[in-house]
Amino acid sequence: MNVNPLQLFDAESSTFTYILVADDDKSAVIIDPVERHWERDLAHLHRLGLTLAFVLETHAHADHVTSAGKLREVTGAQAAVPSGCGITPAEVQLDDGDIICFGPDEQIEVLHTPGHTAGSVSYVWRGNVFTGDTLLIDGCGRTDFQSGSSAALFDSVVGKLFALPDATRMWPGHDYKGQSVSTIGWEKRHNARLANRSKEDFGALMAALDLPKPKLIDIAVPANQNLGLPHGA
Repeated sequence: MNVNPLQLFDAESSTFTYILVADDDKSAVIIDPVERHWERDLAHLHRLGLTLAFVLETHAHADHVTSAGKLREVTGAQAAVPSGCGITPAEVQLDDGDIICFGPDEQIEVLHTPGHTAGSVSYVWRGNVFTGDTLLIDGCGRTDFQSGSSAALFDSVVGKLFALPDATRMWPGHDYKGQSVSTIGWEKRHNARLANRSKEDFGALMAALDLPKPKLIDIAVPANQNLGLPHGA
């Protein structure tokens, strides 16, 4: 039984892309692909003899452009996106509790985990959770744009992600320190921003971050709401 995702990295935006393979080794989904790497990702699929069923997004990213539209065109896969992110060209709009089915019997559960953006989701599959920018290793995504909310992010992490079994492997959307995977149990006990902290303390911490505006936000968000394709395409 294959339960290990293929983890790929974009050094420019520190973005992780994940390929999940069905138990029959014939069908796959990809999570958060990056536009500049679509040929790399396609080569992995071809090398492994995989048919891409879905391209999944955790949210409309502000720091890179997605290759979801391109991969959909090339492979015939469907794009599945959070319903609250305004990504209207996607075939599938996902809500909390939805199940994505691929391969003979694979199921991915959708968790609506707002906070980084209002529409952000996480994906649970076979003892793994893919958290996008909601929960990072020893950190979390920022909450100061795209209808972000520190209170919502706190509730998403503590109420939904930390409610998963401690042994659940946590695969983040980004990492800036050379890390690749954690567990829910470790983050619950040690996460520098969220462990043993009240919602009020967390809100004060996030409000004091004073982060610069993402350099690509004005380009990336509109592009990603069109699956990374030129408008009109």
